[in-house]
Amino acid sequence: MPDLSHGTDADVAAVNALRSAVMRLGRRLKHQRVDESLSPTEMSVLGTLARCGSATPGELARKEHVQPPSMTRIVALLEAKGLVTLEPHPDDRRQKVVSQTEQAEAMLEESRRKRNAWLTGLAEGLDDDEWATLRAAAPVLEKLAHLQ
Repeated sequence: MPDLSHGTDADVAAVNALRSAVMRLGRRLKHQRVDESLSPTEMSVLGTLARCGSATPGELARKEHVQPPSMTRIVALLEAKGLVTLEPHPDDRRQKVVSQTEQAEAMLEESRRKRNAWLTGLAEGLDDDEWATLRAAAPVLEKLAHLQ
């Protein structure tokens, strides 16, 4: 793996281009939301619950890189909107377990459908070689997204 602190000009340029493209694409994807009443953070928490399953607020805070009191507020907002439920923790009565509701699951599915359709429309402008590169890069980008 290249050490980018002493990387080649090509490595530094690639990282810079990746950062810029991911940020621009992320901003554009945020505008493809289904429910404008949810913040990006609330959507992210629902996505984490969908991917990882039920979790305590503390676990969600760690996964979302926010402070526990912030996550407590986010969970309360999501519960008030009917998107998550809180149940007693099976092993620790002091804690709660957060789970997404069917309403949240349906909303996330619609959001994924809308964003995938938007990305598909953009990708129609790619040629066959660019599509092959995109297919090869997708797992690497997914890995980067989940590295800590």
